[in-house]
Amino acid sequence: MKRDERARSLSEEDVDVFYGCIMCQSFAPTHVCIITPDRPSLCGSISYFDARAAAKMDPEGPIFALEKGRCLDEKLGIYQGVNETVQRVSGGAIEEFALHSALVKPCTSCGCFEAIVFYIPEVDGFGVVHRHFKGETPYGLKFSAIAGQCSGGKQVEGFVGIAIEYMKSPKFLQGDGGWKRVVWLPKELKERVIDAIPEDLRDKIATEEDVSNIEELQRFLEERDHPVVKGRETPETVEEKEVSIEEPTPNYGVTVSPISLIPPNTKVVLKGIVIKSREIVIYTTPRNLK
Repeated sequence: MKRDERARSLSEEDVDVFYGCIMCQSFAPTHVCIITPDRPSLCGSISYFDARAAAKMDPEGPIFALEKGRCLDEKLGIYQGVNETVQRVSGGAIEEFALHSALVKPCTSCGCFEAIVFYIPEVDGFGVVHRHFKGETPYGLKFSAIAGQCSGGKQVEGFVGIAIEYMKSPKFLQGDGGWKRVVWLPKELKERVIDAIPEDLRDKIATEEDVSNIEELQRFLEERDHPVVKGRETPETVEEKEVSIEEPTPNYGVTVSPISLIPPNTKVVLKGIVIKSREIVIYTTPRNLK
Protein backbone atom coordinates (compact mmCIF):
# COMPACT_ATOMS: atom_id res chain seq x y z
CA MET A 1 0.00 0.00 0.00
CA LYS A 2 1.12 3.57 -0.66
CA ARG A 3 1.01 4.56 3.01
CA ASP A 4 3.31 1.66 3.91
CA GLU A 5 5.70 2.54 1.10
CA ARG A 6 5.74 6.13 2.33
CA ALA A 7 6.59 5.02 5.86
CA ARG A 8 9.42 2.85 4.51
CA SER A 9 11.05 5.99 3.13
CA LEU A 10 11.71 7.07 6.73
CA SER A 11 13.64 5.44 9.53
CA GLU A 12 13.68 5.95 13.29
CA GLU A 13 16.82 8.04 12.98
CA ASP A 14 14.97 10.54 10.78
CA VAL A 15 12.36 11.55 13.38
CA ASP A 16 12.25 12.78 16.98
CA VAL A 17 8.67 11.72 17.67
CA PHE A 18 7.18 8.24 17.88
CA TYR A 19 3.53 7.38 18.61
CA GLY A 20 1.82 5.20 21.14
CA CYS A 21 -1.53 3.41 20.90
CA ILE A 22 -3.50 2.09 23.88
CA MET A 23 -6.75 1.15 22.15
CA CYS A 24 -6.32 -2.46 23.28
CA GLN A 25 -5.94 -1.70 26.98
CA SER A 26 -9.56 -2.67 27.60
CA PHE A 27 -8.48 -6.33 27.37
CA ALA A 28 -4.70 -5.93 27.68
CA PRO A 29 -4.28 -3.38 30.52
CA THR A 30 -0.47 -3.23 30.46
CA HIS A 31 -0.09 -3.11 26.69
CA VAL A 32 0.98 -0.19 24.54
CA CYS A 33 1.91 -0.24 20.86
CA ILE A 34 4.93 1.89 20.00
CA ILE A 35 4.64 3.01 16.39
CA THR A 36 7.74 4.19 14.53
CA PRO A 37 8.63 4.56 10.84
CA ASP A 38 10.19 1.10 11.09
CA ARG A 39 7.53 -0.55 13.24
CA PRO A 40 3.79 -0.22 12.57
CA SER A 41 1.10 -1.22 15.05
CA LEU A 42 0.85 -4.95 15.77
CA CYS A 43 -2.53 -5.18 14.07
CA GLY A 44 -0.95 -3.79 10.89
CA SER A 45 -3.64 -1.15 10.45
CA ILE A 46 -1.77 1.92 11.78
CA SER A 47 1.36 3.16 10.05
CA TYR A 48 3.58 5.96 11.32
CA PHE A 49 1.73 8.52 9.21
CA ASP A 50 -1.68 7.15 10.24
CA ALA A 51 -0.68 7.55 13.88
CA ARG A 52 0.59 11.08 13.31
CA ALA A 53 -2.71 12.10 11.70
CA ALA A 54 -4.80 10.48 14.45
CA ALA A 55 -2.79 12.16 17.22
CA LYS A 56 -3.21 15.57 15.61
CA MET A 57 -6.94 15.10 15.13
CA ASP A 58 -7.54 13.96 18.71
CA PRO A 59 -4.62 14.80 21.03
CA GLU A 60 -6.48 13.30 24.00
CA GLY A 61 -7.34 10.09 22.18
CA PRO A 62 -5.84 6.59 22.45
CA ILE A 63 -3.15 7.39 19.86
CA PHE A 64 -0.65 9.94 21.13
CA ALA A 65 2.73 11.44 20.31
CA LEU A 66 5.80 10.77 22.45
CA GLU A 67 9.34 12.04 22.33
CA LYS A 68 11.60 9.12 21.48
CA GLY A 69 14.35 10.59 23.66
CA ARG A 70 17.94 9.46 23.83
CA CYS A 71 18.83 6.21 22.09
CA LEU A 72 20.12 3.80 24.74
CA ASP A 73 20.79 0.88 22.40
CA GLU A 74 20.60 1.40 18.64
CA LYS A 75 20.73 -2.30 17.73
CA LEU A 76 17.97 -3.39 20.11
CA GLY A 77 15.95 -0.22 19.57
CA ILE A 78 15.81 1.02 23.17
CA TYR A 79 14.92 4.68 23.69
CA GLN A 80 14.67 6.65 26.91
CA GLY A 81 11.44 8.40 25.92
CA VAL A 82 9.80 5.11 24.95
CA ASN A 83 10.72 3.53 28.28
CA GLU A 84 9.31 6.48 30.23
CA THR A 85 6.04 6.26 28.28
CA VAL A 86 5.81 2.49 28.67
CA GLN A 87 6.31 2.76 32.43
CA ARG A 88 3.63 5.42 32.71
CA VAL A 89 0.88 3.88 30.57
CA SER A 90 1.44 0.35 31.89
CA GLY A 91 1.09 1.54 35.47
CA GLY A 92 4.68 0.53 36.18
CA ALA A 93 4.14 -3.10 35.15
CA ILE A 94 6.55 -2.79 32.22
CA GLU A 95 9.81 -0.88 32.55
CA GLU A 96 11.58 -1.20 29.22
CA PHE A 97 10.97 -2.01 25.54
CA ALA A 98 13.46 -3.20 22.96
CA LEU A 99 11.64 -2.40 19.72
CA HIS A 100 13.67 -4.80 17.58
CA SER A 101 14.18 -7.90 19.70
CA ALA A 102 12.10 -10.92 20.63
CA LEU A 103 14.59 -12.12 23.24
CA VAL A 104 15.59 -8.99 25.15
CA LYS A 105 12.79 -6.91 26.71
CA PRO A 106 10.41 -7.46 23.76
CA CYS A 107 7.37 -5.26 23.25
CA THR A 108 4.17 -6.40 24.91
CA SER A 109 1.54 -8.06 22.75
CA CYS A 110 -2.17 -7.38 22.92
CA GLY A 111 -3.84 -10.13 20.91
CA CYS A 112 -4.63 -8.26 17.69
CA PHE A 113 -1.23 -8.95 16.13
CA GLU A 114 -1.04 -10.18 12.55
CA ALA A 115 1.81 -12.59 13.30
CA ILE A 116 3.93 -13.93 16.14
CA VAL A 117 7.69 -14.34 16.31
CA PHE A 118 8.58 -17.34 18.47
CA TYR A 119 12.00 -18.60 19.54
CA ILE A 120 13.03 -22.20 18.80
CA PRO A 121 15.85 -23.04 21.24
CA GLU A 122 16.66 -26.37 19.60
CA VAL A 123 18.02 -24.51 16.57
CA ASP A 124 18.68 -21.10 18.17
CA GLY A 125 16.44 -19.46 15.59
CA PHE A 126 12.99 -17.97 15.12
CA GLY A 127 9.78 -19.02 13.51
CA VAL A 128 7.07 -16.57 12.45
CA VAL A 129 3.45 -17.69 12.15
CA HIS A 130 0.60 -15.47 10.94
CA ARG A 131 -3.03 -15.45 11.96
CA HIS A 132 -4.40 -16.99 8.75
CA PHE A 133 -2.19 -20.07 8.93
CA LYS A 134 -4.38 -22.95 10.10
CA GLY A 135 -1.69 -25.61 10.30
CA GLU A 136 0.85 -26.43 12.98
CA THR A 137 4.29 -24.96 13.54
CA PRO A 138 7.30 -27.29 13.97
CA TYR A 139 6.46 -27.23 17.69
CA GLY A 140 3.17 -28.94 16.93
CA LEU A 141 1.27 -25.83 18.05
CA LYS A 142 -1.13 -23.69 16.06
CA PHE A 143 -1.25 -19.90 15.95
CA SER A 144 -3.95 -19.73 18.62
CA ALA A 145 -1.92 -21.79 21.09
CA ILE A 146 1.20 -19.69 20.62
CA ALA A 147 -0.85 -16.49 20.83
CA GLY A 148 -1.99 -17.56 24.28
CA GLN A 149 1.64 -17.47 25.44
CA CYS A 150 2.16 -13.77 24.83
CA SER A 151 -1.18 -11.95 24.44
CA GLY A 152 -2.97 -9.89 27.06
CA GLY A 153 -0.26 -7.27 27.44
CA LYS A 154 2.42 -9.67 28.66
CA GLN A 155 6.13 -9.17 28.01
CA VAL A 156 7.46 -12.65 27.34
CA GLU A 157 11.04 -13.13 26.19
CA GLY A 158 11.06 -15.42 23.17
CA PHE A 159 7.63 -14.34 21.90
CA VAL A 160 6.47 -11.09 20.34
CA GLY A 161 3.48 -10.09 18.26
CA ILE A 162 4.20 -8.14 15.08
CA ALA A 163 2.62 -6.69 11.96
CA ILE A 164 3.55 -8.41 8.71
CA GLU A 165 4.68 -5.04 7.36
CA TYR A 166 7.37 -4.97 10.07
CA MET A 167 8.98 -7.99 8.41
CA LYS A 168 9.77 -5.72 5.45
CA SER A 169 11.63 -3.23 7.64
CA PRO A 170 15.46 -3.11 7.58
CA LYS A 171 15.27 -3.18 11.38
CA PHE A 172 13.25 -6.40 11.55
CA LEU A 173 14.58 -8.27 14.61
CA GLN A 174 17.95 -6.59 14.13
CA GLY A 175 18.68 -6.95 17.83
CA ASP A 176 18.52 -10.74 17.45
CA GLY A 177 20.31 -11.09 14.11
CA GLY A 178 17.48 -10.24 11.72
CA TRP A 179 16.66 -12.59 8.86
CA LYS A 180 19.77 -14.67 9.56
CA ARG A 181 17.98 -16.05 12.62
CA VAL A 182 14.64 -16.81 10.90
CA VAL A 183 14.34 -20.53 10.18
CA TRP A 184 10.64 -21.22 9.56
CA LEU A 185 7.66 -19.46 7.94
CA PRO A 186 4.32 -20.68 6.58
CA LYS A 187 4.53 -20.84 2.79
CA GLU A 188 1.84 -18.19 2.31
CA LEU A 189 3.62 -15.75 4.61
CA LYS A 190 6.99 -16.45 3.01
CA GLU A 191 5.57 -15.61 -0.40
CA ARG A 192 4.10 -12.34 0.94
CA VAL A 193 7.43 -11.11 2.28
CA ILE A 194 9.78 -12.83 -0.18
CA ASP A 195 11.19 -9.54 -1.48
CA ALA A 196 12.28 -8.59 2.04
CA ILE A 197 14.17 -11.84 2.61
CA PRO A 198 17.83 -11.65 1.55
CA GLU A 199 18.18 -13.64 -1.65
CA ASP A 200 20.84 -15.95 -0.22
CA LEU A 201 18.48 -16.99 2.60
CA ARG A 202 15.28 -17.63 0.68
CA ASP A 203 15.84 -21.34 0.10
CA LYS A 204 17.26 -21.82 3.61
CA ILE A 205 14.07 -20.89 5.46
CA ALA A 206 11.74 -23.86 5.84
CA THR A 207 7.96 -23.91 5.43
CA GLU A 208 5.27 -26.40 6.44
CA GLU A 209 5.89 -28.16 3.12
CA ASP A 210 9.51 -28.83 4.06
CA VAL A 211 9.29 -29.85 7.72
CA SER A 212 6.66 -30.88 10.24
CA ASN A 213 8.65 -31.14 13.48
CA ILE A 214 11.82 -29.97 15.20
CA GLU A 215 13.91 -32.95 14.10
CA GLU A 216 13.06 -32.40 10.45
CA LEU A 217 13.74 -28.69 10.86
CA GLN A 218 17.21 -29.40 12.27
CA ARG A 219 18.05 -31.66 9.31
CA PHE A 220 16.70 -29.11 6.83
CA LEU A 221 18.81 -26.30 8.27
CA GLU A 222 21.94 -28.44 8.22
CA GLU A 223 21.36 -29.56 4.64
CA ARG A 224 20.75 -25.97 3.49
CA ASP A 225 23.68 -24.61 5.54
CA HIS A 226 21.54 -22.01 7.30
CA PRO A 227 23.52 -19.36 9.25
CA VAL A 228 22.15 -20.61 12.59
CA VAL A 229 23.92 -23.91 12.00
CA LYS A 230 27.27 -22.16 11.63
CA GLY A 231 26.59 -20.25 14.80
CA ARG A 232 26.16 -23.50 16.74
CA GLU A 233 29.25 -25.24 15.41
CA THR A 234 32.07 -26.42 17.65
CA PRO A 235 31.58 -24.99 21.12
CA GLU A 236 34.62 -24.60 23.31
CA THR A 237 36.12 -27.95 24.21
CA VAL A 238 35.54 -28.84 27.82
CA GLU A 239 38.24 -30.95 29.43
CA GLU A 240 36.83 -34.11 30.90
CA LYS A 241 38.23 -35.41 34.19
CA GLU A 242 37.47 -38.62 35.97
CA VAL A 243 36.18 -38.19 39.49
CA SER A 244 36.44 -41.08 41.88
CA ILE A 245 33.90 -41.41 44.66
CA GLU A 246 34.94 -43.62 47.54
CA GLU A 247 31.53 -43.85 49.15
CA PRO A 248 28.77 -43.52 46.57
CA THR A 249 25.44 -42.24 47.75
CA PRO A 250 22.99 -45.14 48.18
CA ASN A 251 20.04 -45.35 45.84
CA TYR A 252 16.79 -45.34 47.81
CA GLY A 253 14.68 -45.93 44.74
CA VAL A 254 13.01 -42.55 44.86
CA THR A 255 12.10 -41.09 41.47
CA VAL A 256 11.87 -37.33 41.21
CA SER A 257 9.82 -35.80 38.43
CA PRO A 258 11.81 -33.14 36.53
CA ILE A 259 8.77 -30.88 36.61
CA SER A 260 8.75 -30.83 40.41
CA LEU A 261 12.23 -29.28 40.43
CA ILE A 262 10.90 -25.97 39.12
CA PRO A 263 8.64 -24.02 41.50
CA PRO A 264 5.32 -22.71 40.14
CA ASN A 265 5.36 -19.35 38.32
CA THR A 266 9.11 -19.61 37.74
CA LYS A 267 10.67 -18.75 34.38
CA VAL A 268 14.04 -20.26 33.57
CA VAL A 269 16.03 -18.63 30.74
CA LEU A 270 19.32 -20.18 29.63
CA LYS A 271 21.37 -18.14 27.18
CA GLY A 272 24.70 -18.79 25.51
CA ILE A 273 25.52 -22.00 27.37
CA VAL A 274 26.39 -25.56 26.42
CA ILE A 275 25.36 -28.36 28.78
CA LYS A 276 26.70 -31.86 28.31
CA SER A 277 25.91 -34.75 30.63
CA ARG A 278 25.95 -38.52 30.30
CA GLU A 279 23.58 -38.95 33.21
CA ILE A 280 21.83 -36.91 35.89
CA VAL A 281 20.86 -38.79 39.03
CA ILE A 282 18.93 -37.20 41.89
CA TYR A 283 18.65 -38.91 45.25
CA THR A 284 16.49 -38.04 48.22
CA THR A 285 17.03 -39.21 51.78
CA PRO A 286 14.01 -40.65 53.64
CA ARG A 287 13.15 -38.62 56.72
CA ASN A 288 13.54 -41.57 59.07
CA LEU A 289 17.09 -42.29 57.86
CA LYS A 290 19.84 -40.98 60.14
